[in-house]
Amino acid sequence: MIEIWPAIDLIDSTNVRLTEGKYDSKESMNRTAEEAIKFYSQFKSVSRIHVIDLIGAKNQQPTESDYIEQLVHLTDLPIEVGGGIRTLETIDAYFDKGIEYIIVGTKGISDINWLSEIAHRYPGKIYLSVDAYVEEIKLNGWIDDAGINLFEFITQIDGLPLGGIIYTDISKDGKLSGPNFELTGRLVTSTNIPIIASGGIRSKQDIEQLERLNVHAAIVGKAANTDSFWEGIS
Repeated sequence: MIEIWPAIDLIDSTNVRLTEGKYDSKESMNRTAEEAIKFYSQFKSVSRIHVIDLIGAKNQQPTESDYIEQLVHLTDLPIEVGGGIRTLETIDAYFDKGIEYIIVGTKGISDINWLSEIAHRYPGKIYLSVDAYVEEIKLNGWIDDAGINLFEFITQIDGLPLGGIIYTDISKDGKLSGPNFELTGRLVTSTNIPIIASGGIRSKQDIEQLERLNVHAAIVGKAANTDSFWEGIS
């Protein structure tokens, strides 16, 4: 089975989920971030924890870095962090706090030279989060249109030493309606950079279908908070 990266989205240090990236759809999860990390760490197929600072993404600067540093000490699994990361100084500060991998989004999409600089500085450690409403890329916590087509953009960054591209179809996110298999599969064949699927993943069957598409890993959000998702997953 491909790697599973459970997601913890934070607002005011609370484990929440949004639907289609809309902040007014905020829903608190049944486990705190601390409880979720301990729960996810028991599964062999979970190879890291995916943590997003949602207010940081919206405000374009991290707001949860001190709290995230506390979460690092609750697991032996690596943690990757995203949300409002726009500077090399912020990246270095997170690495100093014990974060293993960094996710950049808006800054990396809008400034490819900067993305290339940090990718070459930390090869394999930087992940680019590309959030799109189907094929139209969104920025700043899914609020603004980038005016860039998903596949046109991918051709511009192919060859960078990124750890991977995290693709989220916003139209699927938080709905438990299944990921966008068709577009995700096209992405896998469009680049040599590993593709990580995110958004709408419901079940072990979705994970298995993504594996058949040669997706590198799956980020699971709302479904990971249900016991039924983990049935049959070790």
